[in-house]
Amino acid sequence: MSTRVVVLDYGSGNILSAERALIRAGADVTVTADSAAAFECDGLVVPGVGAFAACMAGIRAVNGPEIVGRRLAGGRPVLGICVGMQVLFEHGVEHGVDTEGMGEWPGVEELHAPVLPHTGWNTVDVAEGSTLFRGVEDERFYFVHSYGVLTWLLDVADDSRTARPLVTWATHGEPFVAAVENGPLVATQFHPEKSGDAGAVVLRNWVESLP
Repeated sequence: MSTRVVVLDYGSGNILSAERALIRAGADVTVTADSAAAFECDGLVVPGVGAFAACMAGIRAVNGPEIVGRRLAGGRPVLGICVGMQVLFEHGVEHGVDTEGMGEWPGVEELHAPVLPHTGWNTVDVAEGSTLFRGVEDERFYFVHSYGVLTWLLDVADDSRTARPLVTWATHGEPFVAAVENGPLVATQFHPEKSGDAGAVVLRNWVESLP
């Protein structure tokens, strides 16, 4: 049986490209806002382009925070992409507006760089032990964003119950979080679906890691 992946449909603009890329990665993909389908699938993808506040409004409208929270409570995989990654954090500050996110990790803020938005291809500093980047550790990935995660709290205990998240970094003006692998919760600031062969490998690695 094929791995069942749901792309959460809350009005985000990059759903079609994400759907196609996941199909190429070997998943059986459904695009829907249906809560039951999102709960029951093998992997849930939260895409996102545009403003943090607008994405959060759309996600709340389809009960996204509860869907994600219930999946993670049961150890069921979730992948966030671009703003779909950012909304997993506790808040995002854009143009002076602070919007509450889903609260899984610390917050999002504007990059300090000479040119914004950050648009184009970047290498990344892959976390040791990464499953997501296996085989593409030295490749480049496509980013489009002006905001990101600039700090990461590394006070999570390394023990049998709570493993330290694997944090991959990139730099545009200053270092920012490019990806996080935190048990069932995985997210990328870059767009794997727009990152050519390297992005296809990232998505395939994620699909193949699903239980």
